[in-house]
Amino acid sequence: MPWQRLLEASTRLPSGQALDDGYGAMLDRLGEVTPFELAVLGGKLAPTPGLAFLAGYQGALRLLWPSAPRSLGALCVTENRSVRPADLQTRLTGLTLDGRKDFVTAGNAADWLLVAAREEADGESPRLALAVVRNGAPGVRIEPLKPLPLMPDVPHARLHLEGAHCERLAGDGWDAYVKPFRSIEDLHVLAALGGWLYGVSRDNAWPHTLQLRLLGLLTGAAEVSRQCATSPTMHLLLAALFAEFKALKPEVDAAFAAGPTEWARLWQRDQGVLEIAGGPRAKRLEKALAALGL
Repeated sequence: MPWQRLLEASTRLPSGQALDDGYGAMLDRLGEVTPFELAVLGGKLAPTPGLAFLAGYQGALRLLWPSAPRSLGALCVTENRSVRPADLQTRLTGLTLDGRKDFVTAGNAADWLLVAAREEADGESPRLALAVVRNGAPGVRIEPLKPLPLMPDVPHARLHLEGAHCERLAGDGWDAYVKPFRSIEDLHVLAALGGWLYGVSRDNAWPHTLQLRLLGLLTGAAEVSRQCATSPTMHLLLAALFAEFKALKPEVDAAFAAGPTEWARLWQRDQGVLEIAGGPRAKRLEKALAALGL
C-alpha cells in the first residue's frame, strides 16, 4: 500500500456523475492499483460514502477474480433473500445460464456479471459454479429496482437469464468464490469507508488524534488483507478491525456533528452499510474462536 498517496492532499471526485463515468474517472486518477489500494484510495476520492462503498466492492471483486476486466462488475448470488446453494434455482447447463438473481449491486451500470449457478446432476447434493456474462448480451436482461434509503447513489437491479451464453470460472463456485467473498467484501468496504473518513478528516481539520486513529485502522486493514479469506485467523483479525471501528465511532460522530451539515447528512444516511453483514460476521467469529481454541 503506497501510504504516501493516502497522506497527500487530493481533490475529491465530483458527485452526480453516471456510475460508470464516475468509476472510470476514479480509475483514471488512480492508475494501476491493487484491489486493496483501489478500496482505500478510491474511497478517499469518493464524494459520498455510497461511492466509497462502490470502490471497496470493486476492489473485493478483483481480489476474488484477478482477471476481471477494468470496467464495473457485480457478483450475483442472492435469490429470494438467500445465498444458500440449496435455495438457489439458477442453473448452468453446459455453458448456458437460466434463472434470476434478485439483488445485484450496481447492476444497472455493471459491464460484467459473476453469476453463481447450480450445476449438479439430478440426485446429487447442490453444487455451485461461478460463471461470467456480459451485461446486454443475448439472454441477459437487467431490471432496475427502486433506490434504497441506504446509499441511493449505488443502484441495485434484478438479473434475468434466459439461455445466456457464459464463461465458467475454474473451481468450486461456493468454496472458491461465494464463501470467501463474504469476508473479502467486509474488509474492502471497511477499508474504503475508512479511506473516505480519512479524506473528510483532512478536509475538515478533525483532531489529529482522530486522524491518527483512522490511519491506524487502515494500516491494520492492510495487514488483514494479506490473510487467507477463509482462515479462522482472518475472521478473528477482521472482527478486531470492526471492534476498533466501533470504539472509534463516537469520536467520528462527534466530529461530523461539529462540522458542515452536508457531510454529517451523508454519513448519517449511509453509515449503516457497515452493519449489514454483522450477523454472519459474528457467526464466523464464533467459529474462528472455537477453531483457534480461544
